[in-house]
Amino acid sequence: MASNGEKQSATKPPPPPSPLRNSKFYQSNMRILVTGGAGFIGSHLVDRLMENEKNEVIVVDNYFTGSKDNLKKWMGHPRFELIRHDVTEPLLVEVDQIYHLACPASPIFYKHNPVKTIKTNVMGTLNMLGLAKRVGARILLTSTSEVYGDPLVHPQPETYWGNVNPIGVRSCYDEGKRVAETLMFDYHRQHGIEIRVARIFNTYGPRMNIDDGRVVSNFIAQALRLMEGENTGPINIGNPGEFTMLELAENVKELINPKVKIISVDNTPDDPRQRKPDITKAKELLGWEPKVKLREGLPLMEEDFRLRLGVPKN
Repeated sequence: MASNGEKQSATKPPPPPSPLRNSKFYQSNMRILVTGGAGFIGSHLVDRLMENEKNEVIVVDNYFTGSKDNLKKWMGHPRFELIRHDVTEPLLVEVDQIYHLACPASPIFYKHNPVKTIKTNVMGTLNMLGLAKRVGARILLTSTSEVYGDPLVHPQPETYWGNVNPIGVRSCYDEGKRVAETLMFDYHRQHGIEIRVARIFNTYGPRMNIDDGRVVSNFIAQALRLMEGENTGPINIGNPGEFTMLELAENVKELINPKVKIISVDNTPDDPRQRKPDITKAKELLGWEPKVKLREGLPLMEEDFRLRLGVPKN
């Protein structure tokens, strides 16, 4: 392993798995692959997985939006491995579980390189499903509320098919995630792959890219519950508490600087006017509902941003 804990992509296939791999007498750790693990959500997931001493965690990231700084606490740890790799290329590793998070999730990033975004969603998911098929791993896809597009049904249950513009400026992400879900369920039906699909609504918190551009749900605990349970999904993961962009702006203004002036601008094309998750399935099947209110979560994010920007609090 390199001194900084990072490896380059494998160039030859690993040795065949031991026939004792699935034996009850084979007391190995759980080997878990996290794609996009250097990102905002992925790095928090890695933290939680590494807290379990029986887990060995392999992170794959190309640093398009992620950062090694998010994983610095685990560099050099004997149960941690970091591979610089683009999921649009095949990957040969032996793992028991795959958390597939790799994809730019912010409009600022995915609009900058839309072709790269849809390739990551489609080819990246195909490669991870191919890996899951080869090694018999369970795979969880972090999908998105964007699969509902600009919804005509409110709130949105998992049975709603959505209202998406297939040729709009956001479609590289919206349609990319819809195809990723299609691939997951086709591999499940055709090859018997164990899949889990979580539709994540707006997320925010420490380690979020400062210029991310997304609005504001706690994901990690729900993802772990979903991966370890028996429910394939898709399952909405989000906070049904609604607020307008103006209400959000007023909350941030009150928190940061009451003298700041709020300016209204035109919405971006195809940006949904309103979204609200129906989390009935998450409550019933995962026993989960959101606990952190906006007024509690924003100060945590402020503290993290001030620290990274070097801006002291007055």
